[in-house]
Amino acid sequence: MMRLLIIEDEEGIRRLLRYDLKQLGYEVDSAKDGREGLELALKNNYDAIVIDWMLPYYSGVELVAKFRSAGLNAILIMLTAKDEETDILEAFEAGVDDYLTKPFSPRELTARIKAHLRRAYANSHHRYIKVGNVSVSLDEHEVKINDELIELTKKEFDLLVYLLSNENIVLSRDQILSEIWNYEYDGDTRIVDVHIFKLRNKLETSNVRINSLRGVGYVAKRI
Repeated sequence: MMRLLIIEDEEGIRRLLRYDLKQLGYEVDSAKDGREGLELALKNNYDAIVIDWMLPYYSGVELVAKFRSAGLNAILIMLTAKDEETDILEAFEAGVDDYLTKPFSPRELTARIKAHLRRAYANSHHRYIKVGNVSVSLDEHEVKINDELIELTKKEFDLLVYLLSNENIVLSRDQILSEIWNYEYDGDTRIVDVHIFKLRNKLETSNVRINSLRGVGYVAKRI
């Protein structure tokens, strides 16, 4: 599961972002000032960090510089009321990956986080997914349960990767059709159900379950 950190001194914004991101299936920590944020970021391994510019103890730009000096590779997204070109350049020179000016849309922020994480995952040298005792090597096109290889067809493999990459996120049949079969929402969704059934059987000895939500779709969860 992707792990995120929010460093924001405004409690209302912090609570709203934490709720929205948790609803998307992310594990989310939060900090109310620069000192607490620095401690959490250096102690834990985060995939993305959302940082307010104006913070007690350390500013957002100071935190970004400290994170990059410490070798953190997390996606860093700055929230700021500053919109002058010099301020934006300062943030990017410090090492941010993206920024949003306040007031901002939480939906836009979550969309940007998802886009950055998707690109970071695609560019990963390891190209490896592990959920529970199921491990997937994208480069070797292999799936293992407790280090024991299981045989999947190409479509089953692609379907498993899509579900595990969106762990705890409900995916509709139309989304799955479009992603795996490239249908533009007019294909026969029964093909999804058939492949889910076959995939469930092959994952029977794992601690990953593909649950169905009647009339909605499917979601992969670890048990």
